Amino acid sequence: MDKRSITRDSIVAEIQRVAASIGRAPGRDEFLANSGVKESDWLGRYWARWGDALREAGYEPNEFQAAHTDEHMIESLVELIRALGTFPTRPEMDLRRRTDRSFPSPKTFERFGNRGALAARVRQYCESREGYGDVIDACTTVTASMPQGSSARATKEPVEEAFGFVYLIKSGRHYKIGRTNAVGRRERELAIQLPDKVKTVHMIRTDDPVGIEGYWHQRFQERRKNGEWFELDASDVKAFMRRKFM
Repeated sequence: MDKRSITRDSIVAEIQRVAASIGRAPGRDEFLANSGVKESDWLGRYWARWGDALREAGYEPNEFQAAHTDEHMIESLVELIRALGTFPTRPEMDLRRRTDRSFPSPKTFERFGNRGALAARVRQYCESREGYGDVIDACTTVTASMPQGSSARATKEPVEEAFGFVYLIKSGRHYKIGRTNAVGRRERELAIQLPDKVKTVHMIRTDDPVGIEGYWHQRFQERRKNGEWFELDASDVKAFMRRKFM
């Protein structure tokens, strides 16, 4: 949108256009993603708050503030499962949210419990409907790896999460990406096996060590040298170190 053409009336018209396209009043970020109108184009210039802009466009702010229903959240996840062909990891959900603002924030899925409990809830939803066999299979792959009985509690109470770590270790000029349940133990084990000095660069705490390890292996696939060893550059290492929890 040409900045010279951004007027109060044109922004109101854009809000109404975006609302019509998504079927509801847009949130601030949704409006930016679907219109290109920046916050600086209206904030402090025409309105002091986004809610004021919505009201002028004919919407009440609370119209789009309602929490996602369980059914909407599960159906959104079903679409992602089918797009990926597998149950998504947290990074894959984060990516979908960044590219599709209508997808619920990954944090809101925590209401169902951990990854296994969420998969069990989605499977339960799909088992009562026809045509969801592919999704049920993807969920079963996750729930089958959970401790016995944990999926049974999925809709009653959150399941205690088994946290682990995905680590980045450097030896010589190569880096190893792996997973462990004990900080420091893997470094000591590798130090015995390798001729070069071993140094732990960073650890990411996670409730899904297998999935998060797989995410980083896939992300750096082109830099893989052998097994879990990679030849990373400074930007790769920096990207890994930005994550404290996944």
